[in-house]
Amino acid sequence: MHENKELIEACVKGDRLAQRNLYDIFSKRMYMVCLRYTKSQQEAEDVLQDSFIKIFKNLKGYRGESRLDYWIKRIVVNTALNSQRKKLYMYPMVDIDDVKNDFDHSKSLSSFQLEELLKMIKELPAGCQTVFNLYAIEGYSHKEIAEMLKVSEGTSKSQFSRARKLLKEKIAEEDNIERYEKIK
Repeated sequence: MHENKELIEACVKGDRLAQRNLYDIFSKRMYMVCLRYTKSQQEAEDVLQDSFIKIFKNLKGYRGESRLDYWIKRIVVNTALNSQRKKLYMYPMVDIDDVKNDFDHSKSLSSFQLEELLKMIKELPAGCQTVFNLYAIEGYSHKEIAEMLKVSEGTSKSQFSRARKLLKEKIAEEDNIERYEKIK
């Protein structure tokens, strides 16, 4: 069936030690996923807790058709999206036709530390942050994102384009600050 069969069966039977072991195995990685979709550590912790409640509740339905970590991650992402869904509609979303794509691909995000990049992503408006995470980090298509968020595919594309533009501006700003510091 799968690599964690005994652990899963024990969790389904309500074995608290097994549930703790499952939590310990996956919680740190899933917390990082939660941090990408939330604006604070407290909010990420709440999403993680809600996610594991859903995981334990639905674990009996896990059939091993995908790896356990993928199945768990999907629940975490969906839980994070559901927690953010109300907030998304508070921000204006524009269609792709209204956005000019002027992202400079010569500036690489890889030159930044992961922590700095996550901080910049967190500073994006909620809609941009969510779409950027789903597309650039999680690897969902714009069509899948549109279905998940109940928006048009064009809206998903425009939010991603806007996120890239805002990140480009933040990177340029950081780059200018670094240059200024070297001159001083």
